[in-house]
Amino acid sequence: MSTVDQVTAPVAAHGEGPVWHDGWPGVRWVDMLAGDVLELPASGEVVRHHVGTVAAALRPTVDGGAVLALERGFALADAALENVRPLGELWTDPAIRMNDGGCDPDGRFYCGTMAYAETPGAGSLYRLDPSGEVSTVLSGVTISNGLAWSPGGESAYYIDTPTHRVDVFDYSAEAGLTGRRPLFTIPGQAGSPDGMTVDAEGQLWVALWGGSAVRCYSAKGELLEHVTLPVSQVTACTFGGPALDELFITTSRQGVPEGEQPEAGALFRYRPGVRGLPAGVYGVP
Repeated sequence: MSTVDQVTAPVAAHGEGPVWHDGWPGVRWVDMLAGDVLELPASGEVVRHHVGTVAAALRPTVDGGAVLALERGFALADAALENVRPLGELWTDPAIRMNDGGCDPDGRFYCGTMAYAETPGAGSLYRLDPSGEVSTVLSGVTISNGLAWSPGGESAYYIDTPTHRVDVFDYSAEAGLTGRRPLFTIPGQAGSPDGMTVDAEGQLWVALWGGSAVRCYSAKGELLEHVTLPVSQVTACTFGGPALDELFITTSRQGVPEGEQPEAGALFRYRPGVRGLPAGVYGVP
């Protein structure tokens, strides 16, 4: 039986969105409300890059750099995250921020939003095309969270956290995301679904905010595994390592009483015995 290892100190107030890309120095994730991207190179010393007032999500680009979701819009950065070029604000309302996202098989980067006050229906899901054009894919969501594609790319999975559901879409390059429908529901007592990734066998790994766990489900919604962590606010997960066989898990200190859960905010790792998929890349393939 594999165990969960703590990889870093509790370096993030609100760790989210881990990403592994072979062209980067190591796994990267965000300390979201600090506006920082964190990086764990082979040396084991966490490197912090400040990219904006909020760092919501990031993915690699075809040239080895990064595409970012900041507080109210997208940005592009070089490989070292030293030069960040915002692409303009998509809205002006300071009550709304970017939250979580991912890339589709055709090189387009999506990120969803939420209200700081978690106002029902105040969020949307935006798509940034390689041309720089931005479109609204969904509206009326509350906490837009996990977004991941099946190994063949024909399906996409999506979480609007307060629904407690993982939904599935049909996907094609021409039509985008269509035919949204519920796939499975996570009981409230298990926690709230947050970030998500898909492994090479098509299984879904869902982080449970308030649930101290990551759960693995089949593509039909059957619960296959429950991985317990020593902290309650589990936010997201991704496969990484040279063989893509390590599940990196981010956590948060938000909502944790002072003096409790000293590991909250650390990066954890689990070896599940399956491999993941390479991170989606932004840009024309």
